Amino acid sequence: MVQQVSQTVIYPDSDGQPMAENTQQFQWIVVIKENLEILFANRPDVFVAGDLLWYPVEGDNKTRQAPDAMVAIGRPKGHRGSYRQWEEDNIAPQVVFEILSPGNRLAEMNRKFKFYERYGVEEYYIYDPERLDLAGWLHRDGELTMIEEMSGWVSPRLQIRFEFPPTGLELYYPDGRRFLTSVELHQQAQAAQQQAEESEQRARRAEEELAAEKVRSQRLAEQLKRLGIDPDSQV
Repeated sequence: MVQQVSQTVIYPDSDGQPMAENTQQFQWIVVIKENLEILFANRPDVFVAGDLLWYPVEGDNKTRQAPDAMVAIGRPKGHRGSYRQWEEDNIAPQVVFEILSPGNRLAEMNRKFKFYERYGVEEYYIYDPERLDLAGWLHRDGELTMIEEMSGWVSPRLQIRFEFPPTGLELYYPDGRRFLTSVELHQQAQAAQQQAEESEQRARRAEEELAAEKVRSQRLAEQLKRLGIDPDSQV
């Protein structure tokens, strides 16, 4: 008699690889991921993640990738150890970003490309901040097709705009605001707070001056009355 032993498949939450190899790569990953979080802050059905392992096939813990940033539209926000597609209504992340570092190898990037193409990524973007190189692909007819011109390109899914001046990649919200670093966002918030405080101080001074003017007018009217002059007389 042969006894069958069922084995539970383990899906590790880490692939043992660092999130980034240098500060520039790390900053770009954070900027893209965090600004996408801000973009979809009011959309409970949009999940954004960075460096999260994605397992597309149940029972297969070897087929996986950890995109630098990814967006899954139609999935709720919340913490996850990994993105197990069969537990996510079988929805694949529609948009994926990869930020290159000097350690990236051509064979590795080819494997990633084939993975994203096979498992249904609709938009795939790669940026090399060191070489100032930007590329993008759109899923058409079962394959990822290169986007001919990335400068001025608007993501069909995200509606963000890519600009590529000589200084490097710039990303813009649908309303025209530029993606900012956390430091720039903090500085912007500080400037807005300072402006609000200055406006409040100006309004308070104006109220104080108006009140003081009212007191002066009342005192003048009282003095005129003591002199027998009616301040309200039209003559």
